[in-house]
Amino acid sequence: MASNTRTVRPQTADSSNALGWQPLRGSDSPPLVEQLVQHCQQLLGNHSLRAGTRMPSVRQLADSAGVSRDTVVQAYDRLVALGLLHSRPGAGFFVSTQRRLHAPSTPEMPCLSAGQAFDTPFLLRSMFRSHGQVQFDGSTGLLPQSWMDHDMLNAAVRAVGRSAGMQLLGYGEPQGYAPLRQQISAMLLAQGLQIDPELELMTVTGVTQGMDLILRSTLRAGDAVLVEDPAWFMVFGMLRALGVQVLPVPRLRDGPDLEVLERLARAHRPKLLITNTVVHNPTGFGLSLPVAYDVLRLAEQHNFLILEDDTYADFVPQPMRLATLDRLRRVLLIGGFSKTLAGSLRVGYVAAQPERIRALTDAKLLSGLTSPELGERVVHRILADGQYRKHVQRLRERVDTARQRCLKLVENMGLVVHQEPLAGMFIWADAGRDTEVLARQMAAQGVLLAPGVLFSANQQGSTMLRLPVSITDSDISLLLNEPRMWLFPLK
Repeated sequence: MASNTRTVRPQTADSSNALGWQPLRGSDSPPLVEQLVQHCQQLLGNHSLRAGTRMPSVRQLADSAGVSRDTVVQAYDRLVALGLLHSRPGAGFFVSTQRRLHAPSTPEMPCLSAGQAFDTPFLLRSMFRSHGQVQFDGSTGLLPQSWMDHDMLNAAVRAVGRSAGMQLLGYGEPQGYAPLRQQISAMLLAQGLQIDPELELMTVTGVTQGMDLILRSTLRAGDAVLVEDPAWFMVFGMLRALGVQVLPVPRLRDGPDLEVLERLARAHRPKLLITNTVVHNPTGFGLSLPVAYDVLRLAEQHNFLILEDDTYADFVPQPMRLATLDRLRRVLLIGGFSKTLAGSLRVGYVAAQPERIRALTDAKLLSGLTSPELGERVVHRILADGQYRKHVQRLRERVDTARQRCLKLVENMGLVVHQEPLAGMFIWADAGRDTEVLARQMAAQGVLLAPGVLFSANQQGSTMLRLPVSITDSDISLLLNEPRMWLFPLK
């Protein structure tokens, strides 16, 4: 009895004309692999190739189109990676069933209701939204990309890719890439700070991780911590998460207020002082030698450690550091390269006594194993080639020029700068009105501002505003159009 069962064979795409593909051969034409991938995507998009269709064999398509078989293999592999084709061993490549994908909606800028806080998490979420949502980012802690040396960075990336070989396939060293630690040690030695790269230095994925490791390793809930006020808003976010007692110390032009510092240290027996000595964020103030010695004296007298944030030290030629005067007895120094090279590199370092480096390295292993060695090798290449010093000098000069222009600009906008910054990439200005209210209004229009409330330990209302000096080099016509009339009214 004859069977009525029929074998359904998959439809085979016509290979006689190479799927209708005619490769472009000009010198300015896209690579052949890219051409073939795009052509197949177009056929799939207009349903000329349907799910289950067998693609022409590698040999057939290569011969028909007059390209190498390797070109076809690479294109097919890329289409498989995109989920457009799949391979059946011994049978060839087939068109995959395509899921209906909705175009991703563009998230709108978050709007704050009256009861929601304009806090650190909100600002961070807004900062990392797509650039299309943000007409102007006045909250950023990075310089414009156009100010950076792309060629230097790209050359370093290529050089590392050629030379590192199989060594990039492992986890890397827990304490960080040893040649980079040696280069950082040499860089700090040239600035007067002598450290042992094997015992007193470790790498981290940026200053943020370095600070987080130190805080979590040093503090427990309920501990008292001295913090400059104003200070980097991330500090207050981290400390609130740890449940510690924050003791604000007013930040003056030459360092922390010594009278308040001594009074709080005597009354509360703090575990730690967090200070941004060189180019203070957000004020741009510095540290005088007499104040530095008094801070170290109080730390010794009241037995607290000092976490010195060195993020912006490259913006002055010869930084005055507590770590240099203290020789790392009580000071833990954190620094990095995000502000001067690229934020995406996420390469930073911690310098401290050997026993503290061992404890922090253990904490680093437990929280994330090692830091990515690729970025560390890139930074090492830039430092070792001698390019970094000249790059930083050019960048510093540009920032200094922009800062002077920005001071004039904010004056025209109706703001008041009570004390000019000594250096750095920020202006700390008084808007004469509650800047949190202003920031809420502007966030709804795609303009991000960093109001003073974020930089305050008590998180109370403030008329202060941190502005980047790069405001003078940005396309911010919306912000600058008749600013006195709608942003900063005349006082």
